[in-house]
Amino acid sequence: MADFQHLGIASRILEVLKQRHIVTPTPIQQQSIPIGLEGKDVMGIAQTGTGKTLAFGIPLIQRLDLCTGRALILLPTRELAHQVDEVLQLLARPYQMRSAILIGGESMPRQLQALRQRPRILVATPGRLIDHMEQRHVTLHDIQILVLDEADRMLDMGFAPQLNRIMKMIPSERQTMLFSATMPQPIVKLATNCMSLPVRIEVAPAGSTIAEIEQEVFIIPQASKLQLLESLLQTYHGTVLVFSRTKHGAKKITRVLQTLGHNVTEIHGNRSQSQRRDAMGGFRSGKYRILVATDIAARGIDVSDIEVVINFDLPQQSEDYVHRIGRTGRAGKTGRAISFVTPEQRQEIRAIERLIRKALPVAPLPQLAPSRKIPNLPAPTVSPALRSEGRGTRSHFQPHRSAEGRPATSRPIASGGRPAPVRFARPPQPTSGQPRREGMPRKEGAPAAPRSRFSFFGRRRTGGRTGPSKG
Repeated sequence: MADFQHLGIASRILEVLKQRHIVTPTPIQQQSIPIGLEGKDVMGIAQTGTGKTLAFGIPLIQRLDLCTGRALILLPTRELAHQVDEVLQLLARPYQMRSAILIGGESMPRQLQALRQRPRILVATPGRLIDHMEQRHVTLHDIQILVLDEADRMLDMGFAPQLNRIMKMIPSERQTMLFSATMPQPIVKLATNCMSLPVRIEVAPAGSTIAEIEQEVFIIPQASKLQLLESLLQTYHGTVLVFSRTKHGAKKITRVLQTLGHNVTEIHGNRSQSQRRDAMGGFRSGKYRILVATDIAARGIDVSDIEVVINFDLPQQSEDYVHRIGRTGRAGKTGRAISFVTPEQRQEIRAIERLIRKALPVAPLPQLAPSRKIPNLPAPTVSPALRSEGRGTRSHFQPHRSAEGRPATSRPIASGGRPAPVRFARPPQPTSGQPRREGMPRKEGAPAAPRSRFSFFGRRRTGGRTGPSKG
């Protein structure tokens, strides 16, 4: 059986792997590490969850120990940057190498302080790295190792102009390693432009999924998805990752599941960096059983023992399906991936099947959970004194009418025992050309008053013109 000791890895790194109980290399690690240690350019294609971080991290640390330059790792998302940095810190600890994370959503002064400590490794998203470059906080003239992790996702997110700009600032004499689970034509073009005679390592066809993941599809109308989701959450009692296509959809699913009593959190682009970090930390530690996410969590999020991944919505890009379901069945373990498909999305499913070269079985619908109405928010509390007076009840909120049937001054509305500000009802005043409203007697012979309107800000509108109120 192959092990890390026969791959030419330094003893200090082997000791770290032994302490972490990492004994057997994955196929992508077994083929990429020796080539990376030789300093050659590497273009690796492997399913998600097969250990690509160690595949480029081990050669990167070991070669940095032999030179005076630095390494740059570019990734598409903040969460992936933190995860990669955690792995590299473990490997670099015996060599006393520092790293810095340059990502959006975090404090620029804090990142500037990390750069002042002269880190040997930069882990960055393209946009924030360019921000630091424009402010002359960092230069790339000494970069000797460049890693593009999940490069296809960076192109999908529109980072192509930033990548081209960064490439021009890095020395041409460097080692470049590119890894991804999918390899569309734009990535091949990028690799051709920025790599020198790369060694292509393809341990599995691009877009293929892990055999240990059991996949199935439910054909269901959009309106019944929440009922099916609740039924599945009652069937599977382990950790569940739910994917939504939009940020609004992820927020809505989370609120519904919270109302139904589930232990759930959310992660998407509208959440702050601290909220996203707390959500991922709570999901990893078991504080939350369910994580609802957009495709921001589809790449590189390493959470062990996820029982099932549920695609509440199909992804926008077929390639993202591979990365989504790769969050389960990691490190040789089994997993399950379930997709909700509306009758109108059959073409999208066929596109996914062509990509993964596998037919997705359509499962019969289970018995759906009964439709449960979300409870309303609690009514405002009313003090006993107000309740004894009949205030704070439903009748108190109705407009009070005078003996003539006209709306009179409304009563104070109780909220938490405190009366709300008094507001006065404006009696309508018909103009001469308008019919007199019933219930509004006018003195005989009195001229019709011009129609006036008073807004909340104290401005009056008469005859279609506005002006400041007088008096």
